[in-house]
Amino acid sequence: MFEKILIANRGEIALRIQRACRELGVKTVVVHSTADTEAKYVKLADESVCIGPPASSASYLNIPAIISAAEVTDAEAIHPGYGFLSENADFAERVEKSGFVFIGPQPETIRLMGDKVSAKDAMKAAGVPCVPGSEGALPDDLKEIVRIARSVGYPVIIKAAGGGGGRGMRVVHTEAALNNAVNMTRAEAGAAFGNPVVYMEKYLENPRHIEIQILADTFKNAVYLGERDCSMQRRHQKVIEEAPAPGIQRRHIVRVGERCAEACRKIGYRGAGTFEFLFENGEFYFIEMNTRVQVEHPVTEQVTGIDIVQAQIRIAAGEKLWFRQREVELRGHAIECRINAEDPFKFTPSPGKILSYHPPGGPGIRVDTHIYQGYTIPPHYDSMIGKLIAYGDTRDQAIRRMRIALSEMVVEGIKTNIPLHLELMHDARFIEGGTSIHYLEEKLAAKDEATKGI
Repeated sequence: MFEKILIANRGEIALRIQRACRELGVKTVVVHSTADTEAKYVKLADESVCIGPPASSASYLNIPAIISAAEVTDAEAIHPGYGFLSENADFAERVEKSGFVFIGPQPETIRLMGDKVSAKDAMKAAGVPCVPGSEGALPDDLKEIVRIARSVGYPVIIKAAGGGGGRGMRVVHTEAALNNAVNMTRAEAGAAFGNPVVYMEKYLENPRHIEIQILADTFKNAVYLGERDCSMQRRHQKVIEEAPAPGIQRRHIVRVGERCAEACRKIGYRGAGTFEFLFENGEFYFIEMNTRVQVEHPVTEQVTGIDIVQAQIRIAAGEKLWFRQREVELRGHAIECRINAEDPFKFTPSPGKILSYHPPGGPGIRVDTHIYQGYTIPPHYDSMIGKLIAYGDTRDQAIRRMRIALSEMVVEGIKTNIPLHLELMHDARFIEGGTSIHYLEEKLAAKDEATKGI
């Protein structure tokens, strides 16, 4: 096991990693910007290093500064968390070449799965079901693009090979709009990701977003830890996640989970990872793989009893997986609400000082957050300030516990999206389970129209 790990991230995930390290008896180094000097995880770390001003480009994305911090503090490994540099293959390579262990997959694996075209090809080769679409990148010949679209069937979606987070994609409903959509997506992809390559997929009308959590060691052992339903989204950003996914037969999960684990063995995957799928009419369609810990990992931890962050660290230290697939058992149900510092219905960010803070408690309640009373949320980063997780023996119990927890949670001085979560916990379609990825957007749009009509 490592003696000291550098945490190259901020916010609640920095504190989450820090707690996992402390339980393992590992010292931590936290890097931070000047805007995060007063953060809880900075105060609790064994060592902290300021690596730059508030702007992410000058601090949390500053690779030389992070490597230097690891060198001066004698850290042995670097945990990237999620976001920032967590899926940056060049960063992982620099970490390894500088003599440190990158707590995550190997750089070549990150590159393979970071390019949506090569990732899809690798998944097809491993027998993982994929969305019907182009065989690799779209050609330059318009006639061939039209032929592919006709064979796939409209509507289609044009996606950037290097895209992610809901960016770099465009839905096309008619042949007349196809050429312009391809050209615009290529231009956007080149500007945003430095990679103009695009591909085509069948656009599924009302799918659910289901993902499979995996763990794999360096000895070709791989397991899947069940599934999560992340369909409650706004602008491709997840709002609520739960495990297991309601209404999907276990045989479907077992079939796709085993294929995901086998894919990890074939590509030599290392660490934690997530296969993301669209699910419609009883079929799974692979869309991408996240080569890092997910924001929503706590719901899987709650239903499996497995600490995913500790598993990442243990695997990176060279340990074998200490359990087998048959020992993974899902018990109960867990729901996670992402708590954001934003207007609950306009979604405008709401940074500022927290004047009063009271976390909820009670059976089955977990709060992952770095905030405290008197803490000032900086305006420079993502608006998420924490995650509220409710666990119950049944989904109904988890929902009831979440309602109570949300009603107890107090965050004053800023606006939060707690009112939105409370509304969703009483929403008849959510309670029924199985909503599509479009449900929340449609609900909010209808609410906005009704408000205008008053």
